[in-house]
Amino acid sequence: MAGLRAGWGETAFRQEAVAAVLLVPLAFYLGRTWVEVSLLAGSVVLVMVVELLNTAVETAIDRIGPEWHDLSKRAKDMGSAAVLLSLLLALGIWIAAAAHRIQA
Repeated sequence: MAGLRAGWGETAFRQEAVAAVLLVPLAFYLGRTWVEVSLLAGSVVLVMVVELLNTAVETAIDRIGPEWHDLSKRAKDMGSAAVLLSLLLALGIWIAAAAHRIQA
């Protein structure tokens, strides 16, 4: 619980949590099978998990020291890239599910 409270201090995590409050119930409407619901809701939760891990990496790097270092920048950039990829995955899943629902 302490990790979730710490994550709540991050603007990006708060935004994703608010989106999850809306999207997870919507997953039950949009999905027709438990697999579809799991993919929709799971993709939203995955984004939040990756955001927490990215925040953990950034916090650990910042704890080491405030000076700029190429490896520190690289680690932070890779964490941000992981968040971006998880967002793109979630977006793709939601677009495909919405398109499938509209066609049916």
